[in-house]
Amino acid sequence: MTNAASAKPAYFMVQVKAKSLEELSVRYAQAAIASLMKLGGQMIAGTPAPTVLEGKWDGSWAAILRFPSMEMAQTWYNSPEYQPLKELRINELTEGGQILLVEGM
Repeated sequence: MTNAASAKPAYFMVQVKAKSLEELSVRYAQAAIASLMKLGGQMIAGTPAPTVLEGKWDGSWAAILRFPSMEMAQTWYNSPEYQPLKELRINELTEGGQILLVEGM
């Protein structure tokens, strides 16, 4: 297990194209945020309209999630509690997107 004092934070960078932002919020986001908080995660930013400085924006929701470490982030992402939410997001609530996990500095 990672030493908490020396662990670097980890960030999920999320860009999804929701079929309905209201459905995504009600059926997915509320439960997903509650589950990530149990492992020390937090949603630190989220918006349907990010400022695009380079490239093409092809989504309807962008968010940044923070965890105390890569280990905690991956534990949440692979947890039994999150799996049904992930399946719901992928198979019913979105039309694609990108989820990146980046270690902090």
